[in-house]
Amino acid sequence: MPKGITGMFRKWMIAFIVLIFVPLAYAGLAKNSIQVKGSDTMVNLAQAWAEKYMQKDALNFVAVTGGGSGTGLSSLISGTCNIAMSSRNIKAKEIVLAKQKGINPYEIKAALDGLAVVVNPANPVAKLTIEQLAGIFTAKITNWKELGGLDEKIVLLSREVNSGTHVYFKEHVLRKNNPNGQEEFAPGALMLSSSQAIADEVAANSAAIGYYGMGYISSKQKPVSIARDARSEYIMPKIENVISGKYPISRPLFLYTNGAPSGIVKDFLDFVLSKEGQEIVLATDFVPVIK
Repeated sequence: MPKGITGMFRKWMIAFIVLIFVPLAYAGLAKNSIQVKGSDTMVNLAQAWAEKYMQKDALNFVAVTGGGSGTGLSSLISGTCNIAMSSRNIKAKEIVLAKQKGINPYEIKAALDGLAVVVNPANPVAKLTIEQLAGIFTAKITNWKELGGLDEKIVLLSREVNSGTHVYFKEHVLRKNNPNGQEEFAPGALMLSSSQAIADEVAANSAAIGYYGMGYISSKQKPVSIARDARSEYIMPKIENVISGKYPISRPLFLYTNGAPSGIVKDFLDFVLSKEGQEIVLATDFVPVIK
């Protein structure tokens, strides 16, 4: 065979292998892979689940990304993830949209979470009522001295609007569980893209206040004790207080799939709800749903 033809034949063979075998390889990988997307509150927890699960079977692959509860549910509805993480219940309008696209959201309660309100460790304010929190985040209270703190303008930090944490805080704190409430975050509130961004800003700013899942608490922030009202006991965001129901700002954390899970997705979720999976919940400072 002439040299030129030999070279051309080799190129054809390489192209054939790429076109035929590479897609087959990716198809095999997709069969053993899971895409998990959504709530930033749940990202660290889901990554811990994924790492342990993949240790059990090296052929299985679980990819976890954040972006907020709304982003995760949108991805489930559009068919671009297998599991959506959400720190809120799916909304009625999201269910309608999902069904229009042939998606049947299936809800799994995977853990419980206490929502911590945090300030800088240098801030002398150590306890607040729900009413005071609502006043702070709607800008009815604007200076720490109004709460017994220093003469500093309060810097408000919130998660952005597609976050389930943002929605929960607005409905349960600003609107005090009133379904007809119209209260909104103050226009001056800084909307940050992740819980970690709030943690970092609170650590660096003595006048800041923010909120996030209690799994993000570190020595660089000071969690505030919360009371339902001025006559109630002030409660710290701790696991035992979430389990007992004493802590006023706590919530379930959900995983959503398209219909009842099957195959590798079911296998992964069975692990999440197993004794070992729920021990990971506890180890990451969330509260197990299964003892």
